[in-house]
Amino acid sequence: MALHWNPVARVRRRFQAWFESRMPRRDSAELTQRNVYILPTRPGLMLGLTLLVLLVASINYQLNLGYLLTFMLTGAAIIGIHVCHGTLTGLTMHLIAPDAQFAGANTPIGIQLNNPSQRTRYGIGLAVLGSESWSWTNVDPLGSAKVHISFVARTRGLHPLPTLTAETRFPLGTFRVWSVWRPAAQVLIYPAPELQPPPLPPGEPRSGGAQTAQRHTTGEFDGVRAYRRGDPLKLVVWKKAAKSDELVSRDAQQAQRLELWLDLAATEQTLPARATSATREQALSRLCAWVLQAESRGLRYGLRLAGREIPPDSGPAHQKNCLQALALA
Repeated sequence: MALHWNPVARVRRRFQAWFESRMPRRDSAELTQRNVYILPTRPGLMLGLTLLVLLVASINYQLNLGYLLTFMLTGAAIIGIHVCHGTLTGLTMHLIAPDAQFAGANTPIGIQLNNPSQRTRYGIGLAVLGSESWSWTNVDPLGSAKVHISFVARTRGLHPLPTLTAETRFPLGTFRVWSVWRPAAQVLIYPAPELQPPPLPPGEPRSGGAQTAQRHTTGEFDGVRAYRRGDPLKLVVWKKAAKSDELVSRDAQQAQRLELWLDLAATEQTLPARATSATREQALSRLCAWVLQAESRGLRYGLRLAGREIPPDSGPAHQKNCLQALALA
């Protein structure tokens, strides 16, 4: 298939990249005369053309009512320029730092708009620069408003937030007033968890414990056994019972013998031989799914990466620590 080269789009991308590179990164921005821009919209250009035709016709035919209509519309358009530009000028924008997300998921960005003036600001939209997903709001006099927009990060790691834009076309829609903002904050993106991961790896003998480790027939380390009459209710794994419709209890003796370790090198060896980078990313995706699975079952698990080892534990803080390590591995 032949590729169509668009010189206009290429020049536009280069100009946009150059323009963004000259802007400092900061998490708060005040919209002033120096960073607010204005241009007519397509309806505005049509209005200008219409006014020109009305003026020429009024001159040719000496129509007093034509002059009146032309100058009234021109005055309204000029007032619209002033109101439109003033709607955005003077606002301050503050970034609400986003939480970590998984690769491929929507990453929400919160922005707080503060209005220091005594008049309402209408029809203010915010979006990621270059996208068409706008969030619109009004800001009350001496008040504030919160707006949430989102973007999608396809790869794991620590990513800078994308360039944002704010605009308004209030009141007539004949002019577009906008500003560009580059936040300084970054967002951590976890690997995308594998959709259908294999069972958890078998447990390893605890240091100084038994020399042999019993494995389940499924090859899955879950630290549970079939429910026995008389087992305390606190040992019943209700989450697993809800999925399988069978009562199971925690095997305290097995938990004392075995430790669940999620090992990056061992996971890479189980994957088909492919490019190194692709194998590593798939292994990280599988480890991410295993971390979520082990945490949902209440298991203690550890994580081994190249040059780093996180001891077995459980809980939200431990899960977050493991996911951060996978994101930055």
